[in-house]
Order: sequence, then structure tokens, then C-alpha cells
Amino acid sequence: MKNVQGRVLWIAVLFALGLGAYLVWSHFISKPQQAIPEIRLGDGVNGPKGMAWIPGGEFLMGSNHQKSQANEKPTHKVKVSGFWMDTTHVTNDQFAQFIKETHYKTTAEQVPDWETIRVQLPPGTPKPPASVFVPGAMVFVGTKAKVNLNDYSQWWAYVPGANWQHPTGPQSNIEGKGDHPVVQVSYEDALAYAKWAGKRLPTEAEWEFAARGGLNQATYVWGDQLEQQGKLPANIWDVKKQAFPVVSPKAGGAVGTSGVGTFPQNGYGLFDMTGNAWQWVADWYRADYFAMQAKEHGNSVIDNPQGPSSSYDPDDYGVPPNAPKRVIRGGSFLCNEDYCQSYRPSARRGADPFSPMSHLGFRLAKDSEK
Repeated sequence: MKNVQGRVLWIAVLFALGLGAYLVWSHFISKPQQAIPEIRLGDGVNGPKGMAWIPGGEFLMGSNHQKSQANEKPTHKVKVSGFWMDTTHVTNDQFAQFIKETHYKTTAEQVPDWETIRVQLPPGTPKPPASVFVPGAMVFVGTKAKVNLNDYSQWWAYVPGANWQHPTGPQSNIEGKGDHPVVQVSYEDALAYAKWAGKRLPTEAEWEFAARGGLNQATYVWGDQLEQQGKLPANIWDVKKQAFPVVSPKAGGAVGTSGVGTFPQNGYGLFDMTGNAWQWVADWYRADYFAMQAKEHGNSVIDNPQGPSSSYDPDDYGVPPNAPKRVIRGGSFLCNEDYCQSYRPSARRGADPFSPMSHLGFRLAKDSEK
């Protein structure tokens, strides 16, 4: 009897060991391994200073995750060539140098043009009186108490005098914030800066590949958990401390940008790829573009997609579906778990290319010098 019990015990032990070995093998051997990216920074001699080398390759673009929106679906195979990307957003100091050398006047500093505004309004909207057309930009103003989150006009307002030097209006400034992302810049402003800098805006595919930092289909640019050691690893709105979009004087007023490099870099050496400020990218925005790509190409790899040829957004209430929009990526300091979860690398939105905002900036890319 004891021998039988002993044999049964040994069989159980061997089975457990075998099962454990199989699980280890299946996890580390049978599944594709995630290559650890190598951070390669330009120094002005070997690559452009302030930029990181993005090696390129194939990846799954978009997301089928439960948090993803319809415009992020479905995932589809994409290949991008290697390129350089700014390690941070373009900062106030960098933009100031551009202004100093070129005397460029940004969109927010000019009298608004009715023709560029009209296409974003319902057909037949009458032209307002000339007194309405004053330089300014959209500013997050918050609310005094909790509100229904279905109407973002409750916490946004057009503020005369708001521009890149005065992000929230004439009373504000950027003193002491030279290392913060420049905001209140339109898509056209970003293109002007890019031309001066000898760079370009990244494509949407390049941006997402770079943002992922080598993490295949991770929920966030840092992994699959929102918090890291009990902290948010990006400049996003913490709803545990303050309800969105309530601006609390006790908490110091409205939230805003933080200095670039405040939070850890990703696998390619890029900072703030999500959070802090949204980022313009080159492509026109179509809400259904990923679905179109998947339908056209199936399981084939799409090589360096350049985006659609026109805009389409049926989800922006009060704006014509075909109104011109460019893609913005990365989310901002306003994104949060209760309203906007766009601090995910697959999250995407469209924005009027002539509408600067207090949470929208950019970073640039540069082709490999062969």
C-alpha cells in the first residue's frame, strides 16, 4: 500500500514538473519574443541633435482593446522605414528662436479668416459681424462644479489675445516655461516651423510606431497598467484628486503643461509621447481610415501609409462630416479615465488645421540621411 501511495506521489510530482516546464516553454519559446529596443540619440555629428533614431519595422497599428474607440479599429499590419524623431515636443524656447529669426506671425495672432472658419460650420451659417473677428484661440477654462460630460463647450472658450506666448489669454505668459511644449500653434504653424528647422511632421503610422517604443500592442506607452508604483507616469488629469473638468482654486487653478522630460522616456528614448500636449501629425483625419485600410489590404503588410486623401468625421456634432481635419495624437494634460483616455498609443482624433488650442503642440521627424 505504501509503495502504491509512493508511486502516485511521484507521478503527481513529475506531472507538476512537466506542466511547469511546458508553461515556461510555451511562454518564452513558442511565443514571438519582444525585441528590446536600442536607444540611439543624435549628437549633431552622428544624427540630428535632440532627435532619436526610430529603426522602423513591422507592427500592428490600431487597437482592438476594450478601451479603444471605433476609429482605432481594427488592428492592421503596417511597416515603416527608419527615421529620426524629436525626443520631446517642440518647446517654447525653440519656437521663440524660430519667431526671432523669421518674424513669423502665428494663426492665433492673426485676424481669423471667415473662409477657413465657414467650412467648420453647418451649411448656411451667416457670417458674423466684423467685430467678432479678433485674434485669439481656444482655451480650456474648466468649470466650477461637476457637469454632464457630453458637451465640451462647457469647459472650452475662444479667448481673444490667447496665443503661443499667452496660452490662456492676455493675462498669462510663458515666463519660466521655456522647456514646456509650445501650444496654441495651428497645423499651419507647425508646418512653417518644420520648414525652418529642415524637418517634417511625422505620418500617423510613424508616430504610432515611435510612441509604442517597441511594446507590441501594449495598452499604454509604458505597459498595460495605467499606474506605475501607484503613480501616473504621464502628465494627465488625475480624477482621484480632482474631478474633470472642475477647476479648483484650492488645487491651484487649471492644470496645464509640464516641462518636457519630466516623466520617463519610452523604449526609443522619446518623452511625453502621450499626455502633456496633443501632437499634430501629417495625415488627414478619417474616422473610418483604419477600417478602410483593413478592408483594402486584408492581412497584407501596408508599407509606409501616408494617410487618406481627404477628411471624414461624422462624430463631431455641429461640424460637417467632410470638414478639413488633420490627425492629432497622444492626448494631453486634460485626458483622464472619466472622459478622454487618449493617452493610449492607438488613440486618435481629428482637429481643424487652423484652430490653435491650449493643449495642442507638435514634434517633428526627419528622414534618414543616406
